[in-house]
Order: sequence, then C-alpha cells, then structure tokens
Amino acid sequence: MLHFTFRQLSVFEAVARRLSFSRAAEELHLTQPAVSMQIKQLEENVGLPLFEQLGKKIFLTEAGRELSHYARTIAQQVAEAEAVLGELKGLKRGKLKISVASTANYFAPQLLATFSQRFPDVTVSLNVTNREALLQQLANNEMDLVIMGQPPDGLDLAAETFMDNPLVVIAPVNHPLASEKRIPLERLQRETFLVREQGSGTRIAMERFFAQRGIKLTTGMEMSSNEAIKQAVQAGLGLGIVSIHTVELELEMNRLAVLDVESFPIMRHWFVVHRANKRLSAVSLAFKKFLLDEAAQLMGRKSGSTFMPSKRAS
Repeated sequence: MLHFTFRQLSVFEAVARRLSFSRAAEELHLTQPAVSMQIKQLEENVGLPLFEQLGKKIFLTEAGRELSHYARTIAQQVAEAEAVLGELKGLKRGKLKISVASTANYFAPQLLATFSQRFPDVTVSLNVTNREALLQQLANNEMDLVIMGQPPDGLDLAAETFMDNPLVVIAPVNHPLASEKRIPLERLQRETFLVREQGSGTRIAMERFFAQRGIKLTTGMEMSSNEAIKQAVQAGLGLGIVSIHTVELELEMNRLAVLDVESFPIMRHWFVVHRANKRLSAVSLAFKKFLLDEAAQLMGRKSGSTFMPSKRAS
C-alpha cells in the first residue's frame, strides 16, 4: 500500500511538469533543497526512482510517467473540489485560468478587462500560445477554458463559437494591388506570400481555401508570429494572410492595406473550448456566458455579419 502525502504529490507534479527542480521550487515558493527532500521522501515511499538525470537535465522514469498521470488528475480534482466548496460557501471570488491562441491575444485582454471590472475579486491567469500547445493543454485538462479557432474533430471537447474571425490579404500601402478592386484569385499566383508555421490555424484555413479553388500560391518565408508577418509585409517582402483582428492598428496608421480580393475574407470563427465532461466552476461559466453573449458586440464583430475589407486605411 502506498503511503505519501498530498504535499509530496503536489511537489512531484510541479517537478514532473517542468522537468526542473529549480523552476518547480520557484513556482511553489519553496527552496530547491525543500523540493528535493519532498521528492526523495516520495521515492522512498513509492519504492521506485521517479526521475533520472542525464547530464544537466532530468527525465521521468517509467514509474515517474505513470505517477505523473495520476498526480495531475488528483491535482485537478482537488482544484475542482475547492471551487465547488467555495461556491457552496457563497464566495464571489475565484480563479480563472484561460489559454488563448496567439492571434486571439489581440482582443482577449480587452474582453478580460471588461470581465474583471464586473468581477473584481476574480483572479485571472492568461496564457498565450500556439494551436498545438492549446490542444495539448485541452488533452491534459490544464485550463478552465481555451479560446482558439475551429478545434479538430474526434476530440472529446465542447466548443461554441462566439465571434467571427475574418482572414484578409494584407500588403504594403504602396503595393500596385492596393488600389485595385475585385482582384481575381488567380492574380495572387503572381505574388509571394509570407505564411505562418505548419499547424497554425491560419495556415490550415489558407491552404484549404486555395486548394479547394485550384489556386497555387508561391510561399516565401515561414514565420511563427503575426507580428513577424506584418513587419515583413511592411518591408515589402511579400503579401500575408492574417486575421483582421491583428492589423487594426496598422490600418489606422496607414502602415498596411487590406486588398479587395474576390471571395475574401476567409470567414473563420473564434471558439470557447473545454473538455466535454469538465465541470466548470461558477467563474468559468460566467466568463463563458460573457463571451457567448457579449464578445462579438464589444469587439465590433457581430456574429454572422459580413466584413467588407477596405482597400487601405484612410
């Protein structure tokens, strides 16, 4: 029979997640020797080594990987129990852990600011990452809610759309196409496009859109952020396809132009996502309802509306 404390399991979960004693100690506000002692005692209680060190890096052993799965599940259940018991006590405060796609970070802070004004005692943790990491967080049930584009089919997820996400073609303001109207899709084959990395939601939507229409684009540099694409487009290195949410400032300052291309924008949507069987806390439910009821109106992107891109900022 196993004999260990929840404290030991909590410390182990942090070290296993970060694969670092020092970073786990920093997260838990403990000294590194205290963390090492907890792990040593846990290994003695389990009767198996949980970590192995190769060079300067540590890795989970087979026993460590097995225990990590249970430790993460127990930690999530304890957090859920705390939330439920807090609600039964009538507490208005709580914690909200949100993870958003990097493109969504152009509007998510504004929505969170409005929500925080209504619920000032709620502590919000915002994580910004790429699509692959978001899917991993959902698989591990690490976040309360995730804001992302269309999640893939076949996963045990609950996803609801709350706002349009139009993808537009951007160009330097002095580009020859910036003054043209109803640009044929075929004309884009003569241009070079700067694209997001493989696996990006924008990249997936762009490739599907052009493949369905038999259009083959010439792609130049591959970039891991919208900011890099915008800077490269401004420098004249090519055209880009990005969410309209990412270029509003550049359009206002006349740094970029949105091209008037036939069949554009590519209309995608933002989704609020969580595990299908996840028991959401009162705070999570309140934020989800806030997104579904008000986000589109607050951000000026009414669901179902048609976005007409201007050829350039005035």
